[in-house]
Parts: sequence; structure tokens; C-alpha cells
Amino acid sequence: MIRLWNRAGLYRSLGALVLVGGVAGGVAVAADGPARQPASANNAANSRPLNVADLERQDAERAEAERAARDTAQRKADEAAVAAAEQAKKSPSASASGSKSPTGKPGVTAPPAPASCNVYSGNRKTGCSMTLAAGYDLQQVGCLEKLWTKESQWNEKARNPSSGAYGIAQALPPGKMASAGGDYMTNPATQIKWGLGYIKDRYGSPCSAWNHSQNTGWY
Repeated sequence: MIRLWNRAGLYRSLGALVLVGGVAGGVAVAADGPARQPASANNAANSRPLNVADLERQDAERAEAERAARDTAQRKADEAAVAAAEQAKKSPSASASGSKSPTGKPGVTAPPAPASCNVYSGNRKTGCSMTLAAGYDLQQVGCLEKLWTKESQWNEKARNPSSGAYGIAQALPPGKMASAGGDYMTNPATQIKWGLGYIKDRYGSPCSAWNHSQNTGWY
């Protein structure tokens, strides 16, 4: 009997130990579980791919903001140039050779138009005389007349509402014409001088520029 009781007691003791161990293990697992979960969440977040569409959209928005800022700055500069040119015209000290920019660069006075330019009038006649003075012949004058009629109707204040190109030659940005004279926003002769220089440097002659314009829609 004593041996049987000892065996039964031994079995009960072992069962109790197993039960206590299982409970302790469950507590340990429950305690460890939440501590590991954030690590899994972090790994999932780190493995999530970048949203390329969002990055491209942000780049496009940033580029548009920069372009708008440049356009605003250029528009203010052009308006200031117009105001300076108008003020110079009113000043009795304005030079007969044209008004001056804030940097002192004079405007342009067109040479007298030869009889061969009498078929034109206004800014076209001025363009004819300046084109001949630049060493081109009447054929080149005819090409230039067509080119700038298409671009601006020879209006020295013509502005493209979409691009901002300005003047007879449709300079973009308009401030490029300051290299020809400070009154580039209002003086047709200054604009024509700049336009002829641009055509010479880029195309060689007005007829080459006109041919390019016919083929592409721009020059």
C-alpha cells in the first residue's frame, strides 16, 4: 500500500509540475507575442514599394511652380522696361538716337528707306530699309515681310497669350531684345534689329528662316 501510495503521489506531483510549466510557458508566449508584432508591421511598411505616380506628380507640381515664378519675374521686368521707355520719351533729355535702358544702352534709329522700299509702309517699310542696310536684297525683304506678318502682323506690341513671346519678331522671352536697345518693348527699329540678328545667327537669312517656318510652324 505504501508503495502504491508513493507512486500515486509521485504521479500527482509530476502532473502538477507539467501543469505549472504549461501555464508558465503560455504566459511567456503571451508576453513575447505583442513585442514581436510591431517588428512585423515595420518590416511590412519598409517593404512597401514607392509610389512612382506620386513622385512624378510632385516633380511636375514643383516644375510648374518654378516656371510660374520665372514667368512672373519676366513679366515684371518687361513692364518695368515699358515704363522706363515711356518715361524716357517724355523726358526732354531723351537722345535723338532713341531712349536708354536703366543700363544706358541706347535704342535704334532706322536708316532712311530707299525708293525700293516704298511698296511698304509703317513698320514694314522700316524693316525693308534695315534689311537692305544689313546686306540682304529685296528677295530677302520679301521673305522677312511674310515671316513677320505671320508672327505678329508687324505689331511691335504683339504678345502671344500662351507663350509670352513679344514684339514684331516674337522674342521669347522679350528681355532677349534688350541686347539691341533699352527701348525694346516699344521701339520697332530696336525689335527689327534684334530680329535680324537672331535670324542671321540661327538661319543665315530671312528666306531660310521663312522656309523653316513653313515646314515646322515656327522659327
